[in-house]
Amino acid sequence: MYKLGIIGYPLGHSISAAIQKAGLESLGLECSYDVLETTPENLVPRIKFLKTNGYNGFNVTIPLKVAASLFLNEIDDYANIAGCVNTVKITEEKDLLGYNTDIYGFKKSIPDDINLAGKRAAILGTGGAARAATVGLSEKGIQYIDFYTRNIINAKQTIDYMRSQFPNIEFSVYQIQNIRSLKETSIIVNATPIGMLGYMADQMPLEERDFDNIDDNTLVFDIVYNPIRTLFLKHAEVRGLRTVEGLDMLVYQAQHAIQIWTGETPDVNLMKIAALRALK
Repeated sequence: MYKLGIIGYPLGHSISAAIQKAGLESLGLECSYDVLETTPENLVPRIKFLKTNGYNGFNVTIPLKVAASLFLNEIDDYANIAGCVNTVKITEEKDLLGYNTDIYGFKKSIPDDINLAGKRAAILGTGGAARAATVGLSEKGIQYIDFYTRNIINAKQTIDYMRSQFPNIEFSVYQIQNIRSLKETSIIVNATPIGMLGYMADQMPLEERDFDNIDDNTLVFDIVYNPIRTLFLKHAEVRGLRTVEGLDMLVYQAQHAIQIWTGETPDVNLMKIAALRALK
């Protein structure tokens, strides 16, 4: 019997339980997956609770991805570079091992026939999702990354950190309000929550006019998964661009979390069906 859960706040919108249960059941494993709303102020007692109540692991979401890493015995290379964790395994000795499966989910979601080696990427936003996208793109061989942000000064620490981690990539940062030409960009990633249900769902991270400056072969990736087809992706499709939904990344990162907890690979198709049902 696997005892698992998710911590973060708020969690009313989370569909992780549906996805993870489907994955674990596809392996024939008995499991429980608890949704445990946890504010930053209650993080310490929550972790103590998880360690002392028989849990095998848990997922971590906003706003605890960075703070939770401070209480772990070990973190993997992805979590170290990204500066945050989203999956924790609790060993029999009650050690906490931290992982970042968002990077795996991001990479896995990019279609196999897309070659980004030596190409240019545009990342909208500079938060934790942007860091995960940066790591994933670095492993795809990207050579240039342009960050677009509302506040360049606040983004400086993230940009400097990424430059130190990936010296072979040329980084630039621009005001998102003044998008330069995207003609040379091979992939555009929305790493902001803009367009998410309940948070600016009727808006996009780009202006409509910006789509006129995108090359016809550019891949448009939206990390937002609810709604599945964001306004951003709809405009990209009208423009005739190829798109990737955030739901793909969510499901693949969840699949990898189960691999970490159990050592087995669950059925990702059943997990996606469960996700789609949970979003209806």
